[in-house]
Amino acid sequence: MNLTRKSEQIVTVSNQVHLTVYSYDSGILEQDETTGVNQRGHRCKETMSTKLEGKTALITGGSRGIGAAIAKRLAADGANIAITYTKDANAATSVVKEIERSGRKAIAIQADATNADAVGTAVQKTVATFGGLDILVNNAGTAIPKKFEEATLEELDRIIDLNIRGVFIATHAALKQMKNGGRVITIGSCVGERNMTPGLAAYAATKGAVKMFAQSLSREVGSRGITVNNIQPGPIDTDLNPAAGDWAVPQKANTALGRFGSVDEVAALVAFVAGPESSYITGANLTVDGGTNA
Repeated sequence: MNLTRKSEQIVTVSNQVHLTVYSYDSGILEQDETTGVNQRGHRCKETMSTKLEGKTALITGGSRGIGAAIAKRLAADGANIAITYTKDANAATSVVKEIERSGRKAIAIQADATNADAVGTAVQKTVATFGGLDILVNNAGTAIPKKFEEATLEELDRIIDLNIRGVFIATHAALKQMKNGGRVITIGSCVGERNMTPGLAAYAATKGAVKMFAQSLSREVGSRGITVNNIQPGPIDTDLNPAAGDWAVPQKANTALGRFGSVDEVAALVAFVAGPESSYITGANLTVDGGTNA
């Protein structure tokens, strides 16, 4: 039977499910955009998510690992993306190019997360390029897996400087530019609540600090409609913490699911918190840890 299409309308059912409703002479046909299959079993065209259309996100430490995954996911949801990086310009450029190939806009800015002037400039450049700032993701951080008494004071200073002061620096600069209704999202860690892995005492202390910072800050900026939340990953497979090797064994054993998580699983939670459906969630610590803290 030949059908003559009269109209087409995309209906959003949720952030993950879209229906394209086609009106024909003989009636209406709905297509589930999640699977790309319509009611008659025919695969139809795909649509990109637009829940962050017109928004701008700045992700610190966005050139690799969790940060890169977050940048790509927020771009897939429609946001303009700015990422900062410290040294690896090639990795940062690769993230930008991948986002641009998907039809979105992105820039990479060299800025050490502990350098207040550089981070301030990165925020200003983001605003100048895209016309504003809606989402800040404090992702830059580090861990030095070593028993506390064996760590040098220089190593401990580095952890504090990047994991705590770096969050303060970026958030302080971003809030001066952030639009009402914005999002501040910090990448903490499940060990900020409960640490069962020897060698992470200093790291856990810094993540506990940003956990309380997010909770406290949420009350200061709530009148602007800005939400502040802390995402707490468990063991995630990255270059800095690969899911193979001796160091991974105790981490994996502590999870209920018996595996490391992926960067995309963390990015999915960040995307939800950055989106419109999370507008009543603030001051929260949201854990994506495979049951490590269960």
